[in-house]
Amino acid sequence: MRVGFGVLGPVVAWDTDADGRAIALKGPRHRAVLARLIVARRRVVPVSRLIEDLWTEPPPGAVGAVRTFVAALRRALEPQRPPRTPARLLVTEGPGYALRADPDAVDAWRFEQDVAAAATLPPDGALPRLEEALSRWRGPAYAEFADEGWARGERSRLAELRLHAVERQAEARLALGRAAEAVPDLEAHLAEHPWREGAWQALALALYRTGRQGDALAVLRRARTLLVEQLGVDPGPELRRLETDILGQAPHLDPTPVRGGAAAQVWADATAAYDRTVASGARTRLESTAALLRDLSMTGGGGLLTARRQRVTAVAAAEELGDPELTARVIGAYDVPAIWTRLDDPEQAASIVRAAERTLAALAAGSGPVGHDAIRARLLATIAVESRGGRSERGRQAARQAEEIARRLDDPGLLAFALNGVFMQSFERAGLAPRRDATGAELIALAARHGLVAFEVLGHLIRLQARSALGDFATADRHAAAAERLGERHERPLVGVFTAWYRALRLAATGRANEGDAEAVVEAAVEAAYRDAAARLDGAGMPGLERGLLPLALLCLRVERGRPAPTDADLDWGPYAPWARPLVLLAQDRRGEAAAALRNVPVPPRDLLLETLWCLTGRAAIAVGDRETIARAHAALTPAAAELAGAGSGLLTLGPVSRHLTDLAEALR
Repeated sequence: MRVGFGVLGPVVAWDTDADGRAIALKGPRHRAVLARLIVARRRVVPVSRLIEDLWTEPPPGAVGAVRTFVAALRRALEPQRPPRTPARLLVTEGPGYALRADPDAVDAWRFEQDVAAAATLPPDGALPRLEEALSRWRGPAYAEFADEGWARGERSRLAELRLHAVERQAEARLALGRAAEAVPDLEAHLAEHPWREGAWQALALALYRTGRQGDALAVLRRARTLLVEQLGVDPGPELRRLETDILGQAPHLDPTPVRGGAAAQVWADATAAYDRTVASGARTRLESTAALLRDLSMTGGGGLLTARRQRVTAVAAAEELGDPELTARVIGAYDVPAIWTRLDDPEQAASIVRAAERTLAALAAGSGPVGHDAIRARLLATIAVESRGGRSERGRQAARQAEEIARRLDDPGLLAFALNGVFMQSFERAGLAPRRDATGAELIALAARHGLVAFEVLGHLIRLQARSALGDFATADRHAAAAERLGERHERPLVGVFTAWYRALRLAATGRANEGDAEAVVEAAVEAAYRDAAARLDGAGMPGLERGLLPLALLCLRVERGRPAPTDADLDWGPYAPWARPLVLLAQDRRGEAAAALRNVPVPPRDLLLETLWCLTGRAAIAVGDRETIARAHAALTPAAAELAGAGSGLLTLGPVSRHLTDLAEALR
């Protein structure tokens, strides 16, 4: 189990391999021990120091109490650790304890990394990193330990770094010609921290650049009053100079011409005009924002991350207005084609589903116009897409209902989105590649007729996956090429990520070796292709696809060729760790531990890697002689007997399912 820790707010922990499931940390002193070890940043904290920090007047049994707290934390953080084996995460060392969390496992550490990285980037690269960094905050750092001396220094340091990040974010927006976006965040920032002269300067400049010269001067006057009356100091020279420059409309205050020529300038001017003329609380603005987030998500990278994060905020804002129809339109506006079936942010997806269900219930309770059918279908399709990979019948039911309504209304755009939901819910068992192939074919035809480019790309990628599963690489090649042409023409950078993985898969499935060293040469070429494809995932904005995928692909490459699993200690298996662990233990000649790990392997999620994970489970079961698991794997894989294991993902393969079925059947004899 890979554990994440949150201290930018109340202290929490979660299982990142179980879609962000919260880990119960028991009482406040348990959380205090954990927080104190996180403050130490992987260094050992002596038991004597822990006692001093936990109690003003330590009780007689303080040492035993600390050991009890640590033992309980270990059970929570490493529930599958075999008895009498050393802890891996919360370790005993010398006179005390240390938390050996990964460098990216603590939200505060990741926040610091993002802010430091942003300082080395130009504004267009720094802005998404800063937005991502600031999104990690859920409240004051170490919120429940505000009065503890051991937390005070770290809390102050993180709070100051956050203030710095907010101001650097505003500077990046100003540099990119996005002054209007900087205004609300700076106003909120200064309401809490009025002594930040740099923030006053940035706010005045942002207001000036959006055509609000009077407001800019009023801000500078307010800054002077606050500084003099509350702090007893005069404004610094930069604030005074800015006021003079604004009064004189100095040319150097005008924004630097936007990179990208006339089109970029039109965008900058239009957004500034929109911000001036459409009231900040207008419902039209909220709907426009939702549509913009949809388009932004298709840019990949920082755009996708920002769109996904802001989407929840937009939905919450719509719900606050108490208008179910508006909320439905905001939720349904995010009809972004989805091809990957593992969620990037399970907690966020669950919140969107809950909001969609609440809105459906509110619409049903009111009379409403006839147009509710289309709105309902969008909500149902959203539920289907955001429930991907789950075992609940609700997602499949929502997909069927959305498709039925869309066909009845004869709405091409709505039907395309509904078919995306149908695709996402087509993994209830193995062997359904032909069904998905038909869905992809309908999407391509529908989208081509009605100019729905994003869904036409989706259709080609779905067919690429389905034809790969069926071993028809000639057809899959044509769909890969078609998707790439559309991606280049319409600026869809994520298409190339998927086609790069497809070509690595194709090489793995079709590479032929001669005698001698040729097999090793082919394997090296496939491994290199996988590594190149994985490099394209870095920064693509799809953590649900990125994490653990390369190690899984390399594991499949070895297993398919009858070789042991890789055993490098630093491999991050991500969400695939439970299925990889038995094979890794077998490669280390730890058969008993492998058998125990296999007993704890969960049923594979219903997604694009369903057959892959069942095959890995089956190979481990054969190796340890677990007849019950062998039988389960055989039953699960039988419907996919005509397919290539894993190839339906468009990413990797374990060879023909029929070969795995033969081996499983032989093991049962």
